[in-house]
Amino acid sequence: MKRLTALFAALLLTLSVAGCGGSEASSSSAAAQSSSTEASSSTAESSSEAAASQKLVVAASPSPHAEILESVKDQLAAKGIELEIQEFTDYVLPNNAVDSGDVDANYFQHQPYLTNFNEMNGTDLVSAGSIHFEPLGIYAGQVSSLEELKDGDSIAVPNDTTNEARALNLLAAQGLITLKEGVGLEATPMDIVDNPKNLKFLELAAEQVPNAVTEVAVAVINGNYAIPAGLSDKIIVSEDPQSEAAQTFANIVAIRPEDAEDSRILALIEALTSEETRQFITEKYSGAVVPVF
Repeated sequence: MKRLTALFAALLLTLSVAGCGGSEASSSSAAAQSSSTEASSSTAESSSEAAASQKLVVAASPSPHAEILESVKDQLAAKGIELEIQEFTDYVLPNNAVDSGDVDANYFQHQPYLTNFNEMNGTDLVSAGSIHFEPLGIYAGQVSSLEELKDGDSIAVPNDTTNEARALNLLAAQGLITLKEGVGLEATPMDIVDNPKNLKFLELAAEQVPNAVTEVAVAVINGNYAIPAGLSDKIIVSEDPQSEAAQTFANIVAIRPEDAEDSRILALIEALTSEETRQFITEKYSGAVVPVF
């Protein structure tokens, strides 16, 4: 009898230990599952926060480029992208900054300049999209219309090869001079074959032309120099947005080739070519800056 009692007690003890062990294993499993769920939730939250706080850094000239970028900040913020604008007045540093990865993109130049920069510096930056054109315009000086030009009047024009050719083509488009056929954007004063008003040309560095407005009948000025000089309301006529110059010298967003499909870059181009941006450019710059999209 004693032996049966001892056997029964041993059996109860075994069942009790097994029961406790099962309870502990179940508890450990539940804790592990809870910990895993918390970790997954934390990871998801971190990923969500990262997606909601993407930063895009763009180098730009102060006017009009940085101003246009400023106008699209809200559009990008709505897509979870924080746009940081770094202003440069230099034309070399912004490309170096993109190439080195210090900034994600830049917005200040046209394709011919970028092509030349790549050739001279061994870089391979590319355009992500064309945004606007800064047309050369004929601005009022001593006269307020082209009809008022008199025989022998002087016209100030940029003296660098590219902009002088554009200036001469613009004057030719208004019937003031005639250029040799086919010279296009390589025109020089030597290519003028007819000058019925005997107009004289004051050739100056492009950035100095605005300062000469009061000294000449009219002046041909780059839009990016006319704007800060406060001459936007003195424009008489400007290059046609559909002209060869407009297509050639449209200002672009430059990036590294490997970033062409970056969602932040794609969002930037979408914002810069939106109807909202077209309206902003048109209203703010009164023809001194023209959308090309």
